[in-house]
Amino acid sequence: MPQQAKGPRLYRRKDTGIYIIRDTGRGERSTGTRDRRQAEAALAQYLADRDRPSGPATPDEITVAEVLSIYASEHAPTVADPARIAYAIEPLVRFWGDLPASAIKRETCRAYGRQRRKVTKRDPKTKEVLETAPVSVGTIRKELGTLAAGVGYCASEGYLVNPPTVHLPTKPQPKDRWLTRGEAARLLWAAWRNPEAKHIARFILIGLYTGTRKTAILRLRFMPNTTGGHVDTLNGQMYRRGSAQLETKKRQPPIRIAPRLLAHLRRWESRQDRWVIEFRGQGVGSIKTAWATAVRDAGLSNTGVTPHTLRHTAITWAMQAGGDIYEAAGYFGVSIETMFKVYAHHHPDHQSDAVAAVGRGGRKL
Repeated sequence: MPQQAKGPRLYRRKDTGIYIIRDTGRGERSTGTRDRRQAEAALAQYLADRDRPSGPATPDEITVAEVLSIYASEHAPTVADPARIAYAIEPLVRFWGDLPASAIKRETCRAYGRQRRKVTKRDPKTKEVLETAPVSVGTIRKELGTLAAGVGYCASEGYLVNPPTVHLPTKPQPKDRWLTRGEAARLLWAAWRNPEAKHIARFILIGLYTGTRKTAILRLRFMPNTTGGHVDTLNGQMYRRGSAQLETKKRQPPIRIAPRLLAHLRRWESRQDRWVIEFRGQGVGSIKTAWATAVRDAGLSNTGVTPHTLRHTAITWAMQAGGDIYEAAGYFGVSIETMFKVYAHHHPDHQSDAVAAVGRGGRKL
């Protein structure tokens, strides 16, 4: 009897230690790595590419994983921040797996949302994650939006005919959580007095004075670069994007730096720091743990305070101080529509003409 084909598998060469992919009847392909995890990722990509349909497929003939693989390999490299697409695809693939695209229905989209909102639980012995971490409705909506974009891309590029509809949860109301002056002071002091969270104090100051988004703050340096923004302390300017970064919907216009913040930045730069936010001489990729510690020490736990709250706070304070709404929109990189929808009611002159007109009881001046 002929031997049964083993299918695609990894094999490590004894002479070089590099993993190769063996697939009966298709020859061998090098992964170019000695790392097992990287080799497994290469095998997964090989499987996705190998099984990709060569012509238009119906929703029953193509899996959701294949749809997302096509979208990730062809479209993601063309966007300004492909990592955002990767972050969304990971949980989508875990849930949908090898289900056909025809499985995308209203109820399965709801089931995805329920699964993403489960509480994290781990096996007490192996510590293996048994359930996924809970996420917000907004995050679920973004992830399903990525699935919808992937389906739309495959349809437009001729990979998929009669594409299914991805049903998104209702868009949540914009958050209006901002810090009072007292809360901001407590948070800043809690971060500063903790030796392991002093870099968060810098982060808080920049967030409150500029309303810059978290990722952009963490990428700031004192010299121009291609991967992030920089501060020009000589001329008092902040450039929130690197020279090689493309403009996205998350607008990041250059801004002038407030005098009080500029004094801090000049002092930090004089210490020969390379990154604006540093920890032990290195740039910071994540502030999740240190931020949680500062929030807890400030007595703000369970109040919905996140790094993005600093952005809301900066814009809200600008409105409360009577700043021009159109100039503020340009400074913070916010659309006029969002300014009127989310922040305008904080302005002392908000609807003042309408209130005065109503008070006149229909009489003209």
